[in-house]
Amino acid sequence: MKLMITILRDSDSDPVSQALISAGFGVTRVATTGGVLRRGSSTLMIGLEEDKIDQAIAVIRAHTAPPVDPGVKRATVFVLNVEEFTQV
Repeated sequence: MKLMITILRDSDSDPVSQALISAGFGVTRVATTGGVLRRGSSTLMIGLEEDKIDQAIAVIRAHTAPPVDPGVKRATVFVLNVEEFTQV
């Protein structure tokens, strides 16, 4: 099991979240602030199996708007190993 943590612009949060949910991924969204300019952003936490990582990244790429400023990225994605997963 993996945990994908994706940080993206607030404006991309809804389209990406809805697309991931439609593709069968579970998504938890957290409002966050960060970066040099302190722009609003969202952090998505997605639990998934290793073989679904590329599919999730493809969904994120397809549903984020191209950056306006050169050098700005659409999203930052971290993929972490999850040793144990429990729902209570």
